[in-house]
Amino acid sequence: MGFKVHKLYLIFLLCQALLVVSIVHQARAAKSHDHDNLFTGSWVIDPSYPLYESSTCPFIDPEFNCQKYGRPDKHYLKYSWKPDSGSIPRFDGVEFLNTWRGKKILFVGDSLSLNMWESLSCMIHASVPNANTSYSRKNSTVTFKDYGVTIHLHRTPYLVDIIREDDGQVLTLDSIKGGKAWLGMDMLIFNTWHWWVHTGKHQGWDYIRDGSNLVKNMDRLDAFQKGLTTWAQWVDQNVDPNKTKVFFQGISPIHAKGQEWNQPNKTCSGEQEPLPGSTYPAGLPPAATIVNNVLNKMKSPVFLLDITLLSQLRKDAHPSAYSGDHPGNDCSHWCLPGLPDTWNQLLYAALTI
Repeated sequence: MGFKVHKLYLIFLLCQALLVVSIVHQARAAKSHDHDNLFTGSWVIDPSYPLYESSTCPFIDPEFNCQKYGRPDKHYLKYSWKPDSGSIPRFDGVEFLNTWRGKKILFVGDSLSLNMWESLSCMIHASVPNANTSYSRKNSTVTFKDYGVTIHLHRTPYLVDIIREDDGQVLTLDSIKGGKAWLGMDMLIFNTWHWWVHTGKHQGWDYIRDGSNLVKNMDRLDAFQKGLTTWAQWVDQNVDPNKTKVFFQGISPIHAKGQEWNQPNKTCSGEQEPLPGSTYPAGLPPAATIVNNVLNKMKSPVFLLDITLLSQLRKDAHPSAYSGDHPGNDCSHWCLPGLPDTWNQLLYAALTI
């Protein structure tokens, strides 16, 4: 009799354990599903936007300051992102600072990282306009001293290294010595892609080193995949997920070719409204698929800020001719205030959901 009771008790404990595992698994799946749903939705008019004024933020570079440099319309400032799953929490700069008190945050990448870094700094500043703040554009650092929160930017457009060799500047796909600058951070937000397709005078290297091979050129998507894999291995080997949260800022689109949204004679110039709905006619760029594939193979938990589609819909949000630093028609970067504020709201949502 005692043996049967003991056996039944063991079965009961096993069932309880399996139930707990099932609940945890369902909770994780639900959380992952919630995160995925952040990035499917549409743009809606929101009279409470923008989250700050460009004239009151001391961190905006001229290249993003569209209102200062003559953009006549303000309609593009009045859109908020509405996910299909409901809504995202409104950014609370004070809560953000309190949560990350004493912490160091680092954006790593190209000028799209610069765009997002300045946006986050402006959003926080709007919440605590009288806070004791230090700002070094030379060192790419904003510190909110009352909270001990420091937000850095490390400009490195490929993430992997460019090494000076006898033949010239070499993009080295399996080297990431620059990663030493990323150690010791509490949050890392990475980005790369745009510079991988540059050619001619805008190309940042003379040769590519692919293992033992030194080549003048190669398929850029193949090079991107190899370089991003090197970055992923670096994160897996060097970042402790218990101490550092890691994000990857998804591929930011360019709106230089109107045929992508079925207006072949247009660019972003003069565009004042986003595309309706949640479909971009040209589909996602191949680089976005590579990012997903590489992240899915990683051991470390890296959260993808999957901003590609929602940004593709915002053909209206670029500086175009209203940039203080970029002559011509800038359809690559984004006005501030503007779309990068939504990227940071989604970052905030990912940290709080």
